[in-house]
Amino acid sequence: MMFRLKSKAAGDRRKIIGGKLRRAALLLPFAILAILLGQGAAFAEGPLAVVPKRIIYPGEELQSSALEEVEVTNPNIAPGYAQSISAISGLVTKKTLLPGRIILVSTLRQPYTVSRGSKVHLVFESGPLTITASGTPLQDASVGELIKVRNTDSGVILSGTVMADGSVHVVAK
Repeated sequence: MMFRLKSKAAGDRRKIIGGKLRRAALLLPFAILAILLGQGAAFAEGPLAVVPKRIIYPGEELQSSALEEVEVTNPNIAPGYAQSISAISGLVTKKTLLPGRIILVSTLRQPYTVSRGSKVHLVFESGPLTITASGTPLQDASVGELIKVRNTDSGVILSGTVMADGSVHVVAK
């Protein structure tokens, strides 16, 4: 014989493959739509990180105009990064912050309430007794920090806690 007969199995395979291709072509738009909708939902629900838009130098106060929130795409990112602009706006940096890099909360601090060499009020309270004097802080400090202060009248160095109003409450020895 000069010709070959087609086997019935080969024809069946072509029909099966052709049917699968037609089904895949019909379902393709729905699959693409499901993928796109799924990515949009994941984008909206993903964790956010705050990154600077420009270089921010140590001692500079963070302003919301210099920051932006971006989606975290790295699942292995170090914990302790800033997640919202409102949480860190107004804080001061301890280190240089580079654009596009996450901001670790440990590199931020509260702005100083008292600065070294400025004039502060010293307050000592013990029951009904209250003694006030003027003093000079020997270091920069934020609210709640324990610092050393020199009494300007006597020259004695005291320790005290910085209060929100800028005064220093002296601790008893």
